[in-house]
Amino acid sequence: MALSGMTGFARCDGALGAWTWSVEARSVNGRNLETRFRGPPGFDSLERLAREAAQARFQRGQLTIGLQARRSDSAGAVRINVDQLERYLDLAERYVRQGRAGPPAMDGLYALRGVVEAADDTDDAEARPEIEAAMARTLADAMDALKTARLEEGTALTPVLGGQVDRIEALIVQAETEAGAQTAAVRDRRLAELLEDRTNLDALVVQEAAVLAAKADVREELDRLTSHVAAARALIAGDAAAGRRLDFLSQEFMREANTLCSKSATIALTTIGLELKAVIDQFREQVANVE
Repeated sequence: MALSGMTGFARCDGALGAWTWSVEARSVNGRNLETRFRGPPGFDSLERLAREAAQARFQRGQLTIGLQARRSDSAGAVRINVDQLERYLDLAERYVRQGRAGPPAMDGLYALRGVVEAADDTDDAEARPEIEAAMARTLADAMDALKTARLEEGTALTPVLGGQVDRIEALIVQAETEAGAQTAAVRDRRLAELLEDRTNLDALVVQEAAVLAAKADVREELDRLTSHVAAARALIAGDAAAGRRLDFLSQEFMREANTLCSKSATIALTTIGLELKAVIDQFREQVANVE
């Protein structure tokens, strides 16, 4: 599986008999997988199917899935609710008899609530499972299309992340060149300070100079940064979802860069360290989009 993003949108339509529907699925960044579903009344089981479809395809991201369905008006037979009509006539009869109102017109009666009804087809209950199954297929198609959209985002992110890792590696190489000179410079400077007062020049003082030089040595940090570069490239090129591990790796990158800056004893190395932190921060921002 190629690198996948977490942002995408998909829409699929479907129809069966008198029913038509559309499914819209969208996703944005999220640390975990969260699925929200909104569907038509009477199709409650589709929410479970939507969540299962999301879990089968995605590991992270906030998903919003909406299914809108419509049944054509011509699907149901129009009928008159005679009992309701008779109740309205009984209520009006006294007012007509007292001369307080004229006889009600049929068009007025038909406009009263509950008199004219759209009856469901007799076979609607039997057709419902088939309709629901067709909606579920459209739902699955929309989720597949959303997955494709997220993979397209991942394809666009891959060269961006790769370029940032390349830049991190180049800065590590620069830091290695500068760090070699830094260790010797710190040691020589401290020894020169100690030699100014020869009375204090003993084994402990020489040991102190060696300790200071060791503290200025950033080889371990640079080695770990180099190792992180290799790990990042493997994750970007790998088949598994890499977002969580890349996010953790970006934190490790920043930790080593901070240590590098704190140990720096030269302006040149500090400048490299600061630029390294800036690139790592950009890398972390892009990683937030990776599943």
